[in-house]
Amino acid sequence: MVERKDTFQRVTDLIVNAIETGTGSYKMPWRTNGGFASSPINAVSRKPYRGVNILVLWATAQEKGYRTGTWATYKQWQELGAQVRKGEKSANVVFWKFFESEELDPDTLKNKRIPMAKDYRVFNADQVDGYQQPEEPEETPGERIERAERFFQELGVSVKPGGNQAFYRPSTDTVHMPAFEAFKEPLHYYSVLSHETTHWTGAESRLNRDMKSRFGTESYAMEELVAELGAAFLCSELGIPTDPREDHAPYISSWLTVLKNDKRAIFTAAAKAQEAMDWMTGSREVQDEAA
Repeated sequence: MVERKDTFQRVTDLIVNAIETGTGSYKMPWRTNGGFASSPINAVSRKPYRGVNILVLWATAQEKGYRTGTWATYKQWQELGAQVRKGEKSANVVFWKFFESEELDPDTLKNKRIPMAKDYRVFNADQVDGYQQPEEPEETPGERIERAERFFQELGVSVKPGGNQAFYRPSTDTVHMPAFEAFKEPLHYYSVLSHETTHWTGAESRLNRDMKSRFGTESYAMEELVAELGAAFLCSELGIPTDPREDHAPYISSWLTVLKNDKRAIFTAAAKAQEAMDWMTGSREVQDEAA
C-alpha cells in the first residue's frame, strides 16, 4: 500500500484525543446533536464526506465549536466567491486513489489495484467570509420520528419490544428494544435502534462482518465501535441526536488500546460502519424503487 507515512497516525491521534477528552462526559467525537441535515458535506458538490472523514470533521467541529457541517478546500471557497479568513487552520481529510500494479491478483488474474492515501486541506464555513449558508428545511421532532419509523419499517428489521435492555440476538436475528415510552426523549429510541440495527447488518446473510480475524480478542469491543459509528452515521442522515450510551463506557478503554496500537484500526471501523450505512440506505432505496 502506498501512503503518506503520517496519514494513518495523524487521523488516529485526532480521534484518540477526541475520545480521551470526552471520556468523562461520554462526549465522543461521533456524538451528534442532530443539528446538521446530514453528514459533513462539501460546499461545492453538496456531497457528504464518508467513512473516517466524517469522524475527522466531526471531531474538528466539536473541538473548534463550528456550527455548520459544510466544508471545502481553499480553492473551492474562492470558486464560491468566499474567502478563508487569515490565520484560520484547516482540517485534513483523506481521499483514496487507486493505481494498477504490475503484480497480478491470483484470484482474478488481473493487475492488483493499489490504494494511495492523499490528504486534502478543508475549511469549515464558519472560517470564511462571503458565504451564505443555504437554508435547510427544518423538521419537527414529530416529523423526524415519522421518517425514522418509516425507515426502519421499510428496512425490514424485526424489532421485539419489551424488557429493559437493547440488544441484537443473532440466534433469532431479532433486535430487542425497551418500550418506546421508556425513553426520556422519544428521538433517543431511534438512536439506540440505529446502534442495534447496525449490529443486525453484520449477520452472515447480510454483510457477514467478521471482526475476529482482524482484531482477535478485541473483536467484540470493535464490533461495538462499528455499531457506534454506524448509528452515528445513520442518525445524522435521519436528523436524530445520538443518545450517550453510558452502558458502553467500559468499551472505551478497549477502543483506545486498539487504536493506539494499530493506526489503521479506526479506518477499518469507520469503513465497516460506512458499509453498514450504505447497505441500510441502499436496501431501502431498492425497496422504494420497487414500490
